[in-house]
Amino acid sequence: QVQLVESGGGLVQTGGSLRLSCAASGNIFSNNVMSWYRQAPGKQRELVATITSGASTNYADAVKGRFTISRDNAKNAVYLQMNSLKPEDTAVYYCNIRTFTILGSYDYWGQGTQVTVSS
Repeated sequence: QVQLVESGGGLVQTGGSLRLSCAASGNIFSNNVMSWYRQAPGKQRELVATITSGASTNYADAVKGRFTISRDNAKNAVYLQMNSLKPEDTAVYYCNIRTFTILGSYDYWGQGTQVTVSS
């Protein structure tokens, strides 16, 4: 069973920064995409950023220029550097890995870490 463990959430002031970390363990296939999602109370889960095995990245428009996703393949880890935080960034942030095999794709999720930005 693939397991993802997230850390780095917390309470910050508007304009502050946080760095989220996610460490994966288990049988991780080399062909995969790691992502960060977030979900605020009463709202749908939304995609924040993705990074491929080849380190290609994509960001939601709401976080472009403020957030940076990166990965460390040796550690099977993915990170999200969040700068210039706004109250609307407040949410539970979830780490996701989607692996691709000849039999299909598989999704795994972390438990989530709370990010709260005060105004």
